Amino acid sequence: MKPRATPRPRSDFRVFRRISTRWADNDVYGHVNNVTYYGWFDTAVNGFLVEKGLLDPGTSDAIGLVVETGCSYFAPLSFPEDVDLGLVVANLGRTSVRYEIGVFAANAGETAATGHFVHVLVDRIARRPIAVPDNWQAVLETIALRG
Repeated sequence: MKPRATPRPRSDFRVFRRISTRWADNDVYGHVNNVTYYGWFDTAVNGFLVEKGLLDPGTSDAIGLVVETGCSYFAPLSFPEDVDLGLVVANLGRTSVRYEIGVFAANAGETAATGHFVHVLVDRIARRPIAVPDNWQAVLETIALRG
């Protein structure tokens, strides 16, 4: 049996994006619904790729398709609240990238949730895997875990 995940510190992540929770993020139990976290993962990863000039969602030849995702929750978040999304590349393969995302209450030292997100890079038209382009490789290595 796999050991239970535990909260992670900010130092485990390389770049951060701050977002604000929305009224609609809360569920009937008064906290952010789990499905919202997966939207945050998309925002953290794809926002980073767009900002770095690697991805134009409408025109890029190479796009990432999500083939795996998961999340462990440690503390509730709710509206209204600012949230920091931490991002790190945990594994950079030939055709895929595994990102890890830390979800923090604003300025908190440990994650309220930790997730992962695996992209397989594919040709936009053929939807077949391609090698991670050199420009992607160079940028992703800047936020990769150090051994």
